[in-house]
Amino acid sequence: MTTPQHPLASPFGYRSTTAEVIEGIDLDGKTALVTGGYSGLGTETVRALAGAGAHVIVGARRPDAAGSDLAGVAGQITVLKLDLSDPASIDAFAAEAAGITDRLDLLINNAAIMACPKALDPRGYESQFATNHLGHFQLTARLWPLLKAGKARVVALSSVGHQRGAPDLADINFEHRDYDKWTAYGQAKSANALFALELDRLGQASGVRALSVHPGGIKTPLQRHLTMEEQIAMGWFDAEGNLSEVFKTPEQGAATSVWCAVSPLLDGLGGVYCEDCNVAALMGPDTPRFSGAAPHIRDEALASALWAKSEAMTGVMFRP
Repeated sequence: MTTPQHPLASPFGYRSTTAEVIEGIDLDGKTALVTGGYSGLGTETVRALAGAGAHVIVGARRPDAAGSDLAGVAGQITVLKLDLSDPASIDAFAAEAAGITDRLDLLINNAAIMACPKALDPRGYESQFATNHLGHFQLTARLWPLLKAGKARVVALSSVGHQRGAPDLADINFEHRDYDKWTAYGQAKSANALFALELDRLGQASGVRALSVHPGGIKTPLQRHLTMEEQIAMGWFDAEGNLSEVFKTPEQGAATSVWCAVSPLLDGLGGVYCEDCNVAALMGPDTPRFSGAAPHIRDEALASALWAKSEAMTGVMFRP
């Protein structure tokens, strides 16, 4: 069963926190894996899941920094090195994870980069698409036996930035068009949502469900490539450097990821894009700004084509 793209009767909303959405949820005996789980939203996601009793495996590009940043977080947490831009690192990480657990109940594909200058990974792929989408595509493929064993929920971090446009499958790497950092980010975040749509379709027979998430606007290290002048021009800060009131705290921003991972309202459902601790509405003429699911991330044919393109680009055949 595929979840329709319209809101549920969720008791939570825009300002809900991770503590609120996970209250009463017992994750003892469960194993979760969170990429980038030591900065910004990732830290709060790990804090909530570990606090509810889960053993949380954290994939970290800088394991020493992760260990330091998570030192004060209560619960069972294991940090392993993971560089999503390096296929060898992904394979090594997945093998290490399989040596620690024989199942995963939750996978939160949280790590990302945003609006960075044009760069190519060692294979020649545009860095935002390669890191945000292809890295997680390969990782999920390598973790598939564990996900299948746990009948897992997979949560892919997307963004309202997906509204900037669908992936251009004929020019992923901006070889035939001028590079624009926001266009590149938008196609990567659209890819995250389309990945969840197709993974949910393919994984249902094995009990694996997938959803994508817009966490909201949050001040985190994700903005490291943006100048303050750019952020003021976009309305994120005022001229005095005060953060916009529409921004969420990290605990509020991580709440939708955690809600998607643990909410019983989503039992047996999946394939949808979520925001504000609920399934988002499909965009229409009256949709408020910075909300809603654009029609292209519900395009099943595009999701299937992206999957095939991802297999070709990574060399990883992933057919659950």
